[in-house]
Formats: sequence, structure tokens, C-alpha cells
Amino acid sequence: MAEAASSGLLADADVGDTCRRTLDLDAGFREGRSARGTRPQAAEPEPAPGPPEEARLTWTVHSAANTRTLPGTPVRDEDDAAPSGDITVDEAWEGVRATLVMLSEVFGRTSYDDAGARVSATVHFGQDYQNAFWDGTQLVFGDGDGRIFNRFTIAVDILAHELGHAVTERTAGLVYQGQSGALNESMSDVFGSCLKQRVLGQDAMEADWLIGEGLFTDAVRGAALRSMSQPGTAYDDPVLGRDPQPAHLDDYIDTTDDNGGVHLNSGIPNRAFYLAATGIGGSSAEGAGRIWYEALLTAGPATDFAGFAAATLAVAGAHAEVVRGAWRSVGVPVGEDAGRREDTRRDRPSTGPGTDQESGGPGEPSGTGQPAGVVRVRRSGGLAGMTATSSLDLDRDDPRAREALALVRRVDIALLARQADAGTGQPGRPDAFTYQVACGGHEATVPEDRATPDLVRLVELVLAVRDR
Repeated sequence: MAEAASSGLLADADVGDTCRRTLDLDAGFREGRSARGTRPQAAEPEPAPGPPEEARLTWTVHSAANTRTLPGTPVRDEDDAAPSGDITVDEAWEGVRATLVMLSEVFGRTSYDDAGARVSATVHFGQDYQNAFWDGTQLVFGDGDGRIFNRFTIAVDILAHELGHAVTERTAGLVYQGQSGALNESMSDVFGSCLKQRVLGQDAMEADWLIGEGLFTDAVRGAALRSMSQPGTAYDDPVLGRDPQPAHLDDYIDTTDDNGGVHLNSGIPNRAFYLAATGIGGSSAEGAGRIWYEALLTAGPATDFAGFAAATLAVAGAHAEVVRGAWRSVGVPVGEDAGRREDTRRDRPSTGPGTDQESGGPGEPSGTGQPAGVVRVRRSGGLAGMTATSSLDLDRDDPRAREALALVRRVDIALLARQADAGTGQPGRPDAFTYQVACGGHEATVPEDRATPDLVRLVELVLAVRDR
């Protein structure tokens, strides 16, 4: 839009200045968010949620009165049932409330941190600010410029999308770059679409699967910001151009813009979710939504598309084949597909994650004595002097073997929590975990913070060394 204004394609030249102000502000916010990190540090325990009867959803909407001061003046909180009369304030209030209720009733999560944190939202931020964001502490919404964008509270899925970033930050902590960043954006679209359908009383088949419907003014030739069902079709406008989102991994966009294409390539996992939700049927939130949420809980900061696909399959239960088919349809390898796809992926790293790049291999033979057809995966770590270890023997010929890897993590997280509770009366949080993978005398280790995408790759590397 800024470029179009500069070239004279836009009649209102001052739109370019408005766009550049938004871009400059966004760059500053993203730098601050990157400096803080996207995941709470392990040394900072989150407060324990109170008993069920004390659980309460709380939120406050502030107004910045078109300044850049955050959070601004409190206008309406959860106890103010009557509308304020300011449509932007009231849309934000309703959207945050509905999102919190969905998180609680569908996903069993009390606020974004699962500990009852109060949600702070600020509206009327800046002058003609054309965006919305989660800054690590609160939600912020601009009013738009009225020429390209309407107010950013107009679409309830945008409100849920931004609060979804807070949930992702407090769970997987998906790094906002490349494939993990595209998954971060996609998870927010999942939360947004699930909420929109829930508010409208729609099931997966009835929904339009548009994200940000109503956000564009009538001057723009477009239905919405994105389409989850048909990425690349949301808009086609002389100024904005054509929706560039790919819908298949073969069309993955390698770019240094947009944090490695996080808003562009999110179309790939978005379509996978759409296919899974419509294949499962019924409520998107209670069907595919629960599967994606459970997968998010087992994901790590560097999870890529294939790693997240494996995580969804691991928790899909009776819907496993639908989920597998959804990912296959967008070209993302799942389970037994992973090995066949690895050599043809255009974004494949030159050195596999989890390898020892100095030595050029995943580890030296260590005399583990593993049976030739078995991969042993051990996960171990400690907390305040306590340890938890779980192991899993996988038949390398079983296509479901890698799907079971996520179960290892769950076993000892629960064990540590029980141990800490018994010893101190307080729930604990595990840290300093490592995974060891061994097969036929070869083994390698990967740290917890790289485990979700790298563990699957590590198993493959160990098997490859054994076969040589």
C-alpha cells in the first residue's frame, strides 16, 4: 500500500504516510517481542490456578484515545454487563469474553496462561493505526484508516487470533520465523475461525473459513484477509495485489520478508486444518480444534510443519486417518511419508536438525546392544533434586512408531508434577530434559527445546547410520 501510494496508484497519497507509520511501529513491537523471547523462562514458575469454584474469567478493555500510550484508560471490564456505547470498546469486550469462554469450555484452559490471568485489551491505539497485535502482555487494536481498513475489532476472529498468540506463547512458544512462525500464525487463525463459527452457531461444513471478513472497506476488492479453505483467494485488488498465500508445500515461499513468510506460508497448515475439520465434521472447535490444541501442548519452539503434523496425528485418536489425509493433501509428510518427502523438500536444511555438525554425524557407536529392529527413546531430566525418566521401544517397521514419541513427554511431565506436589505441596514444572535415541549400537542426544521437530529427524538419522 505504501509503495502504491508512492507510485501514484492510490488517489490519496497520504495513505502512504499512514502505512509507513504502521510499519515503523510494528517493527519496533516485533523487536521488543523478540528480545523478550516467545516463551516464559523455565525459572519463572507460573502461579497455580485456584480450585474450580474460584476460577474466574477476567478482562479489561482500555482506550488509548488515539495515542500510543498503553494500556490507556480502563473503560469496561468483566463486571460491566451493559454496553459502553463505544462500538469498538464493546466489540473488543464481547470478543475477548467469547474467546475466554471458548478456551475454558472447549479446551479446558483458564485464560491464555491457564492460570486465570486477566486479559488486558486496548482499543483506539494510535492515529489511523492499521493493525492489531499481542505484545507479550496485552492485546492492542487500531482503528484502521477508513479507506483501506475498517476498525480491527470489527471481526471477532481477529480478536481471537490475537489472543491465540498469547496461548501459543505460553505453550509451544513457536519461534516467529519460517515454518514455526507460520505455524504460530496458523494456530491463531485456527483459534479465530473456531471462535467465529462458535459465535455464529456454525459447524465446519457451514462456515465460510474466511479470516478478517469485514476488515476491508468497500474500496477494496476482497472478501477477507485470508481464506483457510482456499488460501490465495481472499482478495484480488489493484492496490493490494492478489492474495499470495500458498496452499501446498510445493509452493512454499522462501523469503526474508515477513519474518520468513509467516503470514504467507500459514496458508499451508491453515488448509490442512480446514480439511481435517470438515473431514471430522461437527464443531470445528470440538473436533479438529481439540486435536490441534493438544498438539500445541506437545510442540516446541522450533517445530516445523512435519513435526506439528506428527504431533496432531499422535493425539488424533479415531480421527487419525482424516488428519493424516489432511496433511498429505497439502504436501506435508506424516509418519511413514516423512522419509520419502525429506529429500524433495525445498526448505530442507543441509544438515539435519539434532546432528552433531562438528563431527558430521549423529553420534558414535556406544555399545548399547539394542536389537537391530528396535529404536529405544529415553527422556530424562530433573526438578529440585527429583528425576523422571521414561523410555519407549519402537519397532522401526511400524509406521505408527514416530507418532508415539509425544507420549514420552506426557508421561514424565505428569510424574514430575505429582512428585513435586507430594514433596512441597506445590505443582512443579520440569526442566533440563534431554532425549536419547539408540538403535543397533548407535545413539545420539537432543535437548528438550529442540525435541519436537528434531526427535523424529534424529530417529531417522540413527537408523540411517545403523543401516550403513
